[in-house]
Amino acid sequence: MGAPPCSSEAESLGESVVVPVSAVTGVALSVLCGVLVLGDRPGAVAWLGIAVTVPALWFVAGGRAGAGKGTADGLVASLGVTVQYLALGQAGPGSGLWPVAAGRVAAVLVLVPDAARHARRLTLPPVRCVQAVLIGAGAALGLVLYLLAAQRQLLAVAVVLASLYPALPVVLGLALLHERISRRQALGLLGAGIATVLLTLG
Repeated sequence: MGAPPCSSEAESLGESVVVPVSAVTGVALSVLCGVLVLGDRPGAVAWLGIAVTVPALWFVAGGRAGAGKGTADGLVASLGVTVQYLALGQAGPGSGLWPVAAGRVAAVLVLVPDAARHARRLTLPPVRCVQAVLIGAGAALGLVLYLLAAQRQLLAVAVVLASLYPALPVVLGLALLHERISRRQALGLLGAGIATVLLTLG
């Protein structure tokens, strides 16, 4: 029996499982709610795309067996993702972008107390502040595009397509930074591409 992982290694294992668990579980819960509660009826091709998406997300996000630490955090995050997707999916075209704006304001209000508590210990250079603003703007743009997609097609399909976001950092790292990816990530990227095609056709 091997020795237990050191503290830094254990933290790495926990972080590595949060993203794949939250992504996969968020997709599953959102699709189930769309089908069982909202009455979505994806076609056979779309169902095949959904089935391919689940393992593809797990692989591309770095999920691996045995990384149990952080699973609870991933499941809690997936619940938040599911609620956000379902809530935005219920907004009608007449609501404009207000649902996204309300969600961004709510996120800021939730984070402000914790940020204020650590403000004295955190000193961010201007470059980091600009980067944080750009990341927030990118996230808001992603939610706007999801909102528009959910108004034009089945919620179950829009959720799955939006949930393929973990593949984008891997693709950008591969294309721009010439990073090396594992075979599992390569398999996940292939599955994500196939799933996208199937969901588009379905």
